This record gives sequence, structure tokens and C-alpha cells, in this order.
Amino acid sequence: MTENVWGYRETSGRLAGADLTGYKVEASDGSIGKVDKHSDEVGSAYIVVDTGPWIFGKEVLLPAGTIERIDAREQKVYVARTKDEIKAAPEFDKDTHLGNEDYHRQIGDYYDRPRHF
Repeated sequence: MTENVWGYRETSGRLAGADLTGYKVEASDGSIGKVDKHSDEVGSAYIVVDTGPWIFGKEVLLPAGTIERIDAREQKVYVARTKDEIKAAPEFDKDTHLGNEDYHRQIGDYYDRPRHF
């Protein structure tokens, strides 16, 4: 990625202050769940996705830079990753990982690495 993985892309359609909670999240190859939490903190923006039955009720943290676009009318967030890429990401536990700098770095490195298609 050439842009900061922890910042929203200028082309994402992100409106400052908009609440994304409850928006459906679509990977490049299908639905992965709904936004449970999000942060707009500069240099550390992310969404937490409740995957429901897709990954047995787990949550995943996606840096804002993975968001391709946001459709407020449809209440959907489109991410530029496949289900497999998201499923293979380091496991997320909101009780131990939110605000944890080591986890933040690990996730940043995972999503900022070159992708192989």
C-alpha cells in the first residue's frame, strides 16, 4: 500500500463524524459481517467487524486503509481484501488488543505487506 494503512483513503467516501456501527462489511469476494466498533483517530483509524457465523462469531480488526469505499445509502463498507486474507489475519480480542501498540504494529504490518493475487 502506498497510503497509510491506518488512515481512510481520500476516495473512500468517509464522512467525518458519521457512525459506521451496524454497517454491513463486504470483502472483495463476499459479505464478512457488520461493523461493531470504529475509530477515526488520526493515524490509528479502524473498524472492528463482528463476523457472526462466518468465522464462528469472532471479531476482526481492519485498519481504515483497507476500506475501499463506504456507501452511506446502502450502509455498506467495502474492503479491498478477500475473505481468506481477513481470516488469516492475526487474531483479534477486543479486551486485550484495543490500544495495544504491539498488536497495532502486527496488524499494520500484516495489512501493509504486498498482496499476491
